Amino acid sequence: MNSQFLRRVLLADGAVSGAAGVIMIIGGSFLAPLTQLPQDLLTYAGMALLPWMVTLFALARMAKVPRAGVHWVVAINALWVAGSIAVLFLTAPTLFGYAFVIAQAVAVGLFAELQIIALKREPRVA
Repeated sequence: MNSQFLRRVLLADGAVSGAAGVIMIIGGSFLAPLTQLPQDLLTYAGMALLPWMVTLFALARMAKVPRAGVHWVVAINALWVAGSIAVLFLTAPTLFGYAFVIAQAVAVGLFAELQIIALKREPRVA
């Protein structure tokens, strides 16, 4: 796939993921009391986002982005959204904690939707 739209979406997803990861790693001790989310959860989730950022940047820079790779990105983003919803049921976050989790889940869901749109726009090659 050679869509500039897809490449931009992957780069934006990577940039936002990387920024969120850094914020959760560095700011975990500050965010934990404000959100009432476990600091370890914030730290480990942030650490998971850094290799994810690298993966998204690498995909976006490939000469031809593999369709299967984009399907995997969409699936992993969907799992992140599902995991975020689970966090709301498995923890007792503050109102800010709910907003924090929901905001990032909505952002990830939006990226997944944009990636699906890019897949639909790209003609299938037999």
